Amino acid sequence: MFASSINARGQGLRVLQVQPGFYMIGGAGANIAVQTGPDGIVVVDSGAAPMADAVLVEIKKLSPEPIRYIINTSADADHVGANEKLARAGQSLFVAGNGGPGGGTAADAISNGGGASIIATESVYSTMSETVGDHSRFPTVAWPTETYSQGQKALYLNNEGIQVLYQPAAHTEADSIVFFRRSDVVVTGEIFDITRFPVIDVEHGGSIQGEIDALNRLIDLAIPSIPLPWKDGGTQIIPAHGRVCEQAEIVEYRDMLTIIRDRVQDMIKNRRTLEQIQAAAPAQGYTRRYGADTGPWTTRDFIAAVYKSLVGTK
Repeated sequence: MFASSINARGQGLRVLQVQPGFYMIGGAGANIAVQTGPDGIVVVDSGAAPMADAVLVEIKKLSPEPIRYIINTSADADHVGANEKLARAGQSLFVAGNGGPGGGTAADAISNGGGASIIATESVYSTMSETVGDHSRFPTVAWPTETYSQGQKALYLNNEGIQVLYQPAAHTEADSIVFFRRSDVVVTGEIFDITRFPVIDVEHGGSIQGEIDALNRLIDLAIPSIPLPWKDGGTQIIPAHGRVCEQAEIVEYRDMLTIIRDRVQDMIKNRRTLEQIQAAAPAQGYTRRYGADTGPWTTRDFIAAVYKSLVGTK
């Protein structure tokens, strides 16, 4: 694995070089991926709003070029909270004088004042622009300026093809996987979280089967590590939280979810209620590593989400 620590400052932020010209910033909410190069900076997920200034300081240390794109893998606050600050600090490729190729239009630049373009699924846009009381959930400048609804959104920056791949019904209905083809790095968003059971938001279209399907797609994208002790190799995986991973760890995570899904499905077929299934502990064997009894996402929350997605209730 190439990854090496280059910075441990910045209000608890951790900056890791994953590949030449490619970095991960941890400690700002969700993990942030940063690609640098002569065309500018591409950021995947921006972190939580309170960490925006610290994140921007660290990004500026990595490259003097402007932020050109922010790609959001979901609408979760710890993935999009710093969008406004980072977009305002950046510069769209589509303002006068830049002249570079890209997938957006001049209208995209106008919509956020000429700041960095923001890419996400249409569902992320709908969630972020949703009205709560007398104001929208997030400020206008933080909203996506380029959206897509199926398939993929493709970019080419810094001599690298970048694929933003739609993955429906996994964590939510709006997830994206981001594949940097030349760097051989995949950013998973909340589809893969090495620190806990996946958060399946059934209310917003998430499902256990969609999670497994998305993990299978990640496995297909990634190349296993080269089994040579003197040479690094293999696709680098940046999860929503935790350390940089390899393909084998996604396989293990997928297998774990498949086993739990099958256990819950079998109990549903035997007419067990959710309470009875909870009591039977279908995640047994995995709770020490991924489970929690307290906090925002407990083992009980996870099993309830698996159950609801399998029986088709929200």
